[in-house]
Amino acid sequence: MDFQLTEEQLAVQAAARDFAQTELWAGVIERDEHQKFPAEQIKKMGELGFLGMMVSPEYGGGGMDTVSYVLAMEEISKVDASCSVIMSVNNSLVCWGLEKYGTEEQKRKYLPRLTSGEIIGAFALSEPEAGSDATSQRTTAEDKGDYYLLNGTKNWITNGTTASVYLVVAQTNVELKHRGINVLIVEKGMEGFQTGPKENKLGIRGSDTCSLMFNDVKVPKENRIGEDGFGFKFAMQVLAGGRIGIAAQALGIASGSYELALKYSKERKAFGVPIAQHQAIQFKLADMATNIDAARLLCLQAAHDKDAHQDYAKSGAMAKLFASKTAMDASVEAVQIHGGYGFVKEYHVERLMRDAKITQIYEGTSEIQKIVISREILK
Repeated sequence: MDFQLTEEQLAVQAAARDFAQTELWAGVIERDEHQKFPAEQIKKMGELGFLGMMVSPEYGGGGMDTVSYVLAMEEISKVDASCSVIMSVNNSLVCWGLEKYGTEEQKRKYLPRLTSGEIIGAFALSEPEAGSDATSQRTTAEDKGDYYLLNGTKNWITNGTTASVYLVVAQTNVELKHRGINVLIVEKGMEGFQTGPKENKLGIRGSDTCSLMFNDVKVPKENRIGEDGFGFKFAMQVLAGGRIGIAAQALGIASGSYELALKYSKERKAFGVPIAQHQAIQFKLADMATNIDAARLLCLQAAHDKDAHQDYAKSGAMAKLFASKTAMDASVEAVQIHGGYGFVKEYHVERLMRDAKITQIYEGTSEIQKIVISREILK
């Protein structure tokens, strides 16, 4: 296997690192504390091409590979995981799903605005009783001939209050179970569609998360993605790709935690020497570095499989499972290495620890990833 990145991939990585350090770092603590949506930063990300990296240039995207996307996600997540999850949903779930399965009219109507950052998208699958169990949709899309009548509630929707376009998973034919599910494109402002208040979250507080309520929303038939009953397959496909983005986010949180801990260990002195010279700290740093490198290789493997049009269900789930655990472990150790300062907001590591936890929850919990992996290896 060739472990060397191409010049283009290295350029994307450098551009993402520069953007994160110059545009995201300065206000990240304030945005986290006040749950402030990074509107200005997201607009700049659109201008730089980070919101539609894998979309064809024909529709305004960058036409990049998944490896480049993973590299950019890691760099941005090192500094601000709230920005990276907004970027992840727009890239992995919304833009990729629309380009892969949408009609030509749908692609031309939505993709150029989504990739440029003029608007952002959201993916609405989770419900009060249907999170990891995507087959148990209570939201209904009743077929009325030339439109669907949409009713129900969605929970935990990233970009919920700020998105303009929502891909909503709903049940049309209960008797057909998962084969009776559809995905509809819903636009903000449609009559009967409301967003709930922002959730007050532990981490990724700059990203807005809320519930969506649909009360007799008329959605034109042309807003359905794919054939009738294709919705469940669509959801499984975009979630498989979404795991790679979240794995890269977790990797970024882990590597950001490690870099801060490494820097601090060289500056902080105890017993007359920098704490990096104490073996107890060295062991922590060694474990962090080893696990982060392993997580990075898993992320790049999953990205490579996707780019090579190979089955990436197992590699993507493995990457998310391991990278999310690494993010949690590395961020906790970073707080520990900082000691009392790790408990103080200005040193950033307590925020990274809070952000890390969500990577073990969304796009399927760790247990769900193990189910996916075991299903694949037992085939």
